[in-house]
Amino acid sequence: MKKVLFAAILLLSINFYAQEAPYQAGEFFKFRIHYGFFNAGYATLDLKKDTFHNKDLFHATGKGWTTGISSWFMDIDDLYESYFDAQATPYKFIRRIDEGGYTLNRELNFFHQKQQVLVNDYKEKSQKYFNTGQKIFDMISAFYYLRNIDTSNLKKGDEIKVNMFLDNEIYPFRLKFLGRDVTKTKLGKIRSLKFRPIVQSGRIFKEDESVTVWISDDQNKMPLLIKAKLMVGSLKASLMEFKGVKYDVNFEG
Repeated sequence: MKKVLFAAILLLSINFYAQEAPYQAGEFFKFRIHYGFFNAGYATLDLKKDTFHNKDLFHATGKGWTTGISSWFMDIDDLYESYFDAQATPYKFIRRIDEGGYTLNRELNFFHQKQQVLVNDYKEKSQKYFNTGQKIFDMISAFYYLRNIDTSNLKKGDEIKVNMFLDNEIYPFRLKFLGRDVTKTKLGKIRSLKFRPIVQSGRIFKEDESVTVWISDDQNKMPLLIKAKLMVGSLKASLMEFKGVKYDVNFEG
């Protein structure tokens, strides 16, 4: 469930690159995760500059954790990190999760010229190379890659495809643009773009109208809201705090 929520946050745009990246070091987002009326937890995503193998890169860190009553049922403590260049090409991805006792501890190293990724599984004490093909991303770098894309010519019904490497396989996503909207957030009403990831039937989410995502309809392309229909009930992730964004936010009213 968590990986689909993160992926839904990530995958939003179409067709043409913007001239300048809409993000910068110091950007920070915080989300409240709620299941029905209950506060289930929080998630954060922050961006800074860093170096890796003597390269000047962006370093994004995503965290997710449960709180309150939700921790009694499933205590979640997740960490995602991605190192990528100005074009959001990933070099290193870290995923350490603990979800009610289910744990993963993996590091991915990308070798784009060879079109391969090396997976270091520290829990299983194993290493393995996988062939990826071109244009492959991890969960976090995909978000920043797609934020570079111009959304001004989007038409309702447009779809895009993005390939991510996840759980030792290439994970294809399709996104459908549903139109423009105004989204009510804790911070105010913000003009938004509405999307639906088309997810595989038979998994956690229902096939029809399972996940809906809203991002800001401005140069920042901030994730604002995610609604996910589960087999029992629904889950929402809503933006509650942001700072360090590069451009003015398009508030309404």
